[in-house]
Amino acid sequence: MKDYYQILGVERDATVEVIKKRFRQLARESHPDANPDDPTAEERFREIAEAYEVLSDPQKRARFDRGEEFGADLFSNFGGLDEILSQFFGGAGGFGFGRGGAPSRRGQDVVVAVDLELAEAAFGVSRDISFVAPAMCTVCDGSGAAEGHSPVSCPTCGGRGQVQATRNTFLGAMTTVAECHSCRGRGAIIEEKCPNCVGGGRISQEIVLPVEIPPGVDDGTRLRLPGRGGAGEFGSAPGDLYVQVKLLPDSRFERLGSDLHHQIRLGMAEAALGSIVRVPLIEGDDVDVDIPPGTQPGTVFRIARKGVPHLRRRGRGDLLVNVDVAVPDKLTAEQEAALRTYAELRGEQPLLPKRKRKRR
Repeated sequence: MKDYYQILGVERDATVEVIKKRFRQLARESHPDANPDDPTAEERFREIAEAYEVLSDPQKRARFDRGEEFGADLFSNFGGLDEILSQFFGGAGGFGFGRGGAPSRRGQDVVVAVDLELAEAAFGVSRDISFVAPAMCTVCDGSGAAEGHSPVSCPTCGGRGQVQATRNTFLGAMTTVAECHSCRGRGAIIEEKCPNCVGGGRISQEIVLPVEIPPGVDDGTRLRLPGRGGAGEFGSAPGDLYVQVKLLPDSRFERLGSDLHHQIRLGMAEAALGSIVRVPLIEGDDVDVDIPPGTQPGTVFRIARKGVPHLRRRGRGDLLVNVDVAVPDKLTAEQEAALRTYAELRGEQPLLPKRKRKRR
C-alpha cells in the first residue's frame, strides 16, 4: 500500500493548507514538461497527484487512514487530474508552464563609477556621467520600421506574442504556453527594417548625463536613477542607472561614517606646557584648537558639527582631532643638557652619555 504522506513529504497530522502548499511545490518540480529527459517523471508526477487527491479530501483521507486502498477510479469523482492542476496553475484546462503574456523587454541596468574628492562627497557636486548603452533609435523613434512603414500584426500568434500547444497524455490534456518564435513575443513583425538600427529599435551609443551627487555620500554609496539606463526594446521601460561613489584619499582627514579624524603631532614641550594649533576644516578654512598644559598622547579633541553632512537628513558629524606627541630621536648638545637638567628636577634617571658610562 502506498504511503501518500511519505510521497508528499508531510506529517500525518498535516493540515489541508500544508498539503496544498507541498503539492504545488512538488507538481512544479516533477511535472514531465519540466523534466523532459527524465523517463520516470510521469510516474512520479502521477503519484504526487494521486497522493494529493486522497489527502486533500477529508473523506478519502479518513478511508486511507483506516487502511483502505483506492482503485483506478480515484479521479472519477473529482473531474480528472487536469482539474486539479487547473486549480493551482490556471490555463485552459491544462498545466501551463509557459509565459502569461508577451515578454518584458526592459532596458539593461548600467553601473558607472565616479571618483569624488572628500569635499565633493561631503557637500555634493554636479557631474557629467558618461557611459555606453542602448539608446532609442531616433530615425524610427524606436519602432524598428523603415520610414513610411509600421510594424504589422504577427500572423503566427495573431498579435498575442505567445502560442499555445495542447497534447493529450495519460494525465489529460496538457497545454503549454510559449513565446512566439516569429515575433519573439512582441506580437508584431517588421517587414521593412529601419536601416539605422536594422529593426532593433535601439542603437548602442555614448550617453552623457548630468547627475547631482547629494551631500553626505561615502565610499561605496550607490545612487539609483530610475529609468536612466539603457533603453527598453520596442517601447518597453528603460533600465536604471546606478552611480557608484569611489572616495579618493585625503591627506588631511580620515573619514569614519559622518565623522572626520585629523592627526596632530605635538612636541613634548607643547604637550606639557600647552599650545595653540591650527587645524584644517573640510570647508577649506582653518580653526584654532587650544591644547591645554599636560595633554597626553592619544587625547582626542572634538569639534562639533564640523564633519560630513549626513546623507539625506539634517545635521553633520564631528571633527575629531587626535593628538600624537613626538619624542625627538636626535638632540644637540645644548638640548641634551637642558633635557638632563629637566630630568634632574623631575627626579628622573635617564642613561648617562656613552662617554661617561662604566662597565661593571
